[in-house]
Amino acid sequence: MKPQPSPAKAHSQIETVRLIWLAIFISVFSFLFYNRQGSVLLYGDAVAHINIARRVFDSRTPGLLQLGTVWLPLPHLLILPFIVSNKMWQSGSGGSIPSMAAYVLAVLGIFRLVRGALNVAGETQKLSISAWTAAILYAANPNLIYMQATAMGESLYLAFFIWTAVYFAEFTRGNSKALTKCGLCVAAACLTRYDGWFLAVLVIVGVLTISLRKQSNGDAPGSASLLSRGQIAKFILIAAAAPIFWLAYNAAVYRNPLEFANGPYSAKSIEQKTATVNPAKGNLFAAGSYFLKAAELNVAESSWLGRLWLALALLGAAVAAYSGRSRLALLFWAPLPFYALSIAYGSVPIFVPTWWPFAQYNVRYGLQLLPAFAVFVPMGISFLLQFATKLPQVKPSWRIWTPTATVFTILLLALSSYAAIWRADPICYREADKNMKGRVALDHQLGEWIKSLPSNSTLLMYLGEHVGALEQAGIPLRRTINEGNHRVWKYPVDPDGLWERALADPASNADYVIGFEGDPVWTAARAHHLTALVEIHTTGQPPAVIFQGRPQNPTPGLAR
Repeated sequence: MKPQPSPAKAHSQIETVRLIWLAIFISVFSFLFYNRQGSVLLYGDAVAHINIARRVFDSRTPGLLQLGTVWLPLPHLLILPFIVSNKMWQSGSGGSIPSMAAYVLAVLGIFRLVRGALNVAGETQKLSISAWTAAILYAANPNLIYMQATAMGESLYLAFFIWTAVYFAEFTRGNSKALTKCGLCVAAACLTRYDGWFLAVLVIVGVLTISLRKQSNGDAPGSASLLSRGQIAKFILIAAAAPIFWLAYNAAVYRNPLEFANGPYSAKSIEQKTATVNPAKGNLFAAGSYFLKAAELNVAESSWLGRLWLALALLGAAVAAYSGRSRLALLFWAPLPFYALSIAYGSVPIFVPTWWPFAQYNVRYGLQLLPAFAVFVPMGISFLLQFATKLPQVKPSWRIWTPTATVFTILLLALSSYAAIWRADPICYREADKNMKGRVALDHQLGEWIKSLPSNSTLLMYLGEHVGALEQAGIPLRRTINEGNHRVWKYPVDPDGLWERALADPASNADYVIGFEGDPVWTAARAHHLTALVEIHTTGQPPAVIFQGRPQNPTPGLAR
């Protein structure tokens, strides 16, 4: 008897295992590289994410209310178990673990989506090649590789985004059980970034549209392809639960359901306080252009190569929309309208180095279009090459080489683009390095001074921008009285709160008072004429001052 070939399912499982191991290798190797360079904590937001999670158990007022309001809670809850260890907290590695796991899952999601979306009988080999090229375009992106090594939320959100599309596509192919999984992914995305709220609306509309279309086509009630009202209601409830929960949480705790959007720590409030320039404010077209430019810079260094990526992705999307295959992957373009609206009307500016004001700020948001590039660029290239082989001048015998030429062209594009990014350093890395260099230097100097203070001393400090000084010094956050130590449900002020009492009389509540010029602690220390022991000046940062609080014996390290 002749040996039977392995079933396609077993072959697919082998490919999946290989892909997972490849993604794990890239993830771990890149983390070790950036961790050795000290680049894991370059982003101020990464430091903030880690320490928000840390405050839940390391605080004078521990608890879930330490999660705050502006940032959504899921990333911090996922980080929390990994930063109980002081070593993993100080190094930032605890914050990287959820991002790294999400990176691996997202790579697998791209692979699964493409295999399923192009699932046509007799095209097993084509399915495998298409899935691998899409997964490689996604996994090998240098900016994503850097971001997944940090505690930033991009990698985590992209994983939930991609798996939402995976399960949504499987639902449209008749798998009703996938709809619940899709709802859970949407809910997780909604608790990770506000992008997910826009995504939830699109997916809910999509599910309702598909269900109504099937009813109008005359599918029999109770058939596998027709959802019951209960199934639809369950999905909508799951998908909408996260936004409803967050609005209710803000209403109950802060007396304002939109505290995250218009409160004192919101992007809108920060824009007003800092007078931040937004070159696309009020202009939807300009806002979309800035976002697309940021997306191009995340896949290519040169302008013409970035425009080529975008043109090929748009072509591939048009092919998908026209042919019907991979049409559900058009969901990957959802970030474009969301960020265009956010930039134009939501106080979320993006600066790109090639356009005014010729700076780098929030360029990392462009990574949200990476799934669209990974899926649609290969489709655009494939369409062009197939169209070329149909020209009269092309010999019919050459058409058999079309698949090989397609893969070669895709890999050549990826290699030329990504190699240039590595030579120049990923723009997400450059953004963090350029914008945060002064903060990192100040945190390091301040941390060294704080370590010289008595280990049992109490510190009064506004942690907002420079909690990294305590993290680097290994100083428990519970040694500080900070802005998180007040009862937020007391509105509009809480004069009996720990934070408010300490500001009202710093010398009676803390041994040392650490202020940054202009912040509430610095203002309180100056108002009470506290003695300045140390002043730290760093380029581009407000001076940091250590004031004497409660009278005590001079500290040797500060007496010089």
